[in-house]
Amino acid sequence: MFIIGLTGGIGSGKTAASDWFAEQGIAVVDADVVAREVVAVGQPALGEIVQTFGEWTLLADGTLNRAALRQHVFEHPEDRKKLEHITHSRIHAAMAQQLHAATSPYVILVSPLLLESGKAGLAGFCQRVLVVDVPEEIQRQRAGSRDGQTPESIDRIIAVQIARTQRVALADDVVLNDGNLQHLYHQLERLHANYLQMSAV
Repeated sequence: MFIIGLTGGIGSGKTAASDWFAEQGIAVVDADVVAREVVAVGQPALGEIVQTFGEWTLLADGTLNRAALRQHVFEHPEDRKKLEHITHSRIHAAMAQQLHAATSPYVILVSPLLLESGKAGLAGFCQRVLVVDVPEEIQRQRAGSRDGQTPESIDRIIAVQIARTQRVALADDVVLNDGNLQHLYHQLERLHANYLQMSAV
């Protein structure tokens, strides 16, 4: 299976890019989606999280209070490691299963921390890495308007992601998403044609 790792900073437009590939019939495996699935009600990981951190991690309907837990692990790095211990191997296994089940010519694997995890993590699945790049000021505007995140929370997320220059340096392919969606799609069309050729070899 020919796998393209798609990544980028917060507010870069990873979802817009992965949605475009999905519309072309390309299978998309998204780490954020899988991360939500492994902590859904009835999943063992949710029980472990409650056991480790307490009942405050649940909302009234029994689902995970993702916002509260995210805030907590940002403020307590040692607890972030505990959370990763509970979730990461499960996310990794579920993504491997979805990648294996894909039937499109190639697969897009989306992960915001693809490069941070290195080859030992999800990047190890990928033959190529595609970075959706965007200037930091646009990142902040989009992240703030999209889901109402505060400037402080955006800063914390940016702080745990690798620097923009380093991300671009590690990429095999880069698209610049600093304009409208048609500008992004035009760049993706060229890459899609290349990936179809590469995956056919």
